Amino acid sequence: MNGYAVVDVEATGRSPWRHRVVEVAVVQLDAGLRVEREFATLVDPGGPVGPTHVHGIAQEDVLGAPRFRQIAPWLLELLAGRVLVGHHVTCDRAFLEREFARIGVALPPVPLLCTMRMARRMLPDAGGFGLSACVDAAGLGWFPAHTALGDALATVELLRHCRRTGCTEVQLPAQPALPWPRLGPARSERSREDVPLLRRVAPLGPWPAGVEGPRAPIGSAGCE
Repeated sequence: MNGYAVVDVEATGRSPWRHRVVEVAVVQLDAGLRVEREFATLVDPGGPVGPTHVHGIAQEDVLGAPRFRQIAPWLLELLAGRVLVGHHVTCDRAFLEREFARIGVALPPVPLLCTMRMARRMLPDAGGFGLSACVDAAGLGWFPAHTALGDALATVELLRHCRRTGCTEVQLPAQPALPWPRLGPARSERSREDVPLLRRVAPLGPWPAGVEGPRAPIGSAGCE
């Protein structure tokens, strides 16, 4: 394996079968958990954006955002040969898998690493095991919850914390590279460089402990 791909999706609801991705972020890490590359964009779900009061994305925010098919070639490249990491990673995986399935691409099985599962062992006194509660329990400071890149970067910090405190799961498996699908640019695009990525304007963290910031309201949209 080449490293880790830390992912987070925001969605129009909780069901990968009935709802759509409305924002996605991927942070690539090397074997030492150093950031190699970041990717984030809002995604036009082709319909209502869902609970704006949870994820903070309004309908007008996705005007001009790419559809999933347009960013799919990039996502495949970012995930290839990586351990997939997320906070409740099976949920993030399910949303990505369904979005790829809708465009006729089977996402291969890859090793998964779940920071929520690790936190249940490494942070037993946390008040809960959602991402915000785990970040608080680890003393990692405030972060912009329910933004895809903010959540992904917070998950990176939580992953590093778990490794520092002795979690033996944070290691790359000795596994041969899997055959990986390739996908050309969407037919409406001449090249991938034409894809109009649209990153949400939001402060990114986490910041050191003691820095105050607004918390996103509790609700259901995407994974945690």
